[in-house]
Amino acid sequence: MDSVLLALQAVATPTVLLVMLLSGVFGMFVGAVPGLTATMATALLVPITFFLPPVPAVAAIVTATAMAIFAGDIPGALLRIPGTPASAAYTDESYAMTRNGQGETALGIGLVFSCIGGLFGTAVLIVAAPALAEVAIKFSSFEYFWLVLLGLSCAVFITSDTPLKGLITLFLGLLLGCVGLENPAGHPRFTFGNADLLGGLSLIPAMIGMFAISEILRFTVSAEALRRFKPQLGSVFTGMGRLIRKYPLQTLRGSALGTAVGILPGAGADIAAWMSYAMSKKLSKEPGKFGTGHPEGLVEAGAANNSALAGAWVPALVFGIPGDSITAIVIGVLYMKNMNPGPMIFMNNPHDVYAVFIVFILANLLMLPLGWACIKASARILRMPRNMLMPTILVFCLVGAFAINNALFDLWILLGFGVAAWLLEENGFPVAPAILGMLLGKMLEENFITSMIKSDGSLLAFVERPIAAGLALVTLLVWAGSGAMAWRRQRRRLRLAGAH
Repeated sequence: MDSVLLALQAVATPTVLLVMLLSGVFGMFVGAVPGLTATMATALLVPITFFLPPVPAVAAIVTATAMAIFAGDIPGALLRIPGTPASAAYTDESYAMTRNGQGETALGIGLVFSCIGGLFGTAVLIVAAPALAEVAIKFSSFEYFWLVLLGLSCAVFITSDTPLKGLITLFLGLLLGCVGLENPAGHPRFTFGNADLLGGLSLIPAMIGMFAISEILRFTVSAEALRRFKPQLGSVFTGMGRLIRKYPLQTLRGSALGTAVGILPGAGADIAAWMSYAMSKKLSKEPGKFGTGHPEGLVEAGAANNSALAGAWVPALVFGIPGDSITAIVIGVLYMKNMNPGPMIFMNNPHDVYAVFIVFILANLLMLPLGWACIKASARILRMPRNMLMPTILVFCLVGAFAINNALFDLWILLGFGVAAWLLEENGFPVAPAILGMLLGKMLEENFITSMIKSDGSLLAFVERPIAAGLALVTLLVWAGSGAMAWRRQRRRLRLAGAH
């Protein structure tokens, strides 16, 4: 109890609260600009944390990353440009809601359910950190191989109306993910002698190109006008209570899955959002509405990506193992501030740990007013004439893509992927599975190669460990279920065709 009181005293100071407010505004800005990720927000804050005491330093990073993950939803809903990779999974859904005149509802869902998911993840972090970290530490390359394969299966659910086209773009994404140095030999692969391709194709410029540049091209060709987005004071939260009552199971499911995926080292909010959106569509009573502006998938995935942030802190605090790229940076800051992560941190620095917990709670609550203000400011974007708006978006895309690696080659990736995505979508091929393939392809290959080396080439090793066998069974059941559903749909179509 004394440690909790000390933690409250450490957090409830003008310095900490001011740091949280300023870092929250900074995180909102970074997340809302396409190309600038939550990881980049964390990295940019590190030099500032040198001059801050331990609690304000951690508070700055926690607040900025929570805000950045949510803020990525804003350009996704308004302009079909995901601000962060975690928003890419449901960008088409939220943009469809905006086109239907429900932009404020889409953004309100992102804000409210991100807050709920973040608070759920924080509660799990507080209550069960040591126990859950012990499970996460048992994951080896065998378990990760099946987990990634399960994540890739999400592409089939997301595009269940056109599964064949979804699989084609998924394999296209996996192929593009192979560009670079081969694992483990380090031999150049699909680089065609170009030194810029040795590091592979950058995901962020590719993602911005596939969503943003393709949208700009579509507007240029068709001059299709987006329905006016009419902001009204306070209406962002209208209807949120009804959605909470309508989708309690989806909220809980998304929050739980996001936390579980976040706890696994190396997974993170991106994979959590894809898996959660796919699971929502698979288990929904109205799967046909997905992709037309249906809120159910946004509720579940919005809760998942923010709950994954708190989940990633479980292995980081308990074992000093980063749950994602953000906590990899955080661990360095913790060591710098003499808050050495590991089992002993709960014994040696209990008040600092409780201070981190309190900061997580405050950061998620602070998201509501700051998110509301950011949405209101961003909503004015759509008041601009489209012939002025599109060139402005193009400039932001070019700056965001260049800022990742300060490389001119990334601009060619941006433009190339934009044209390719436009051509694919014009012919009915969804682009989301290609992004998923690029995101998870390298991870799948690395874990497969590592597992084969460890098992001396034995495939049986992939199902010898209990957790790996369980994940393998779930993955195979998913495939079998998808095949059975496709077969039933085909038979129904044939019966209907025969009846006519």
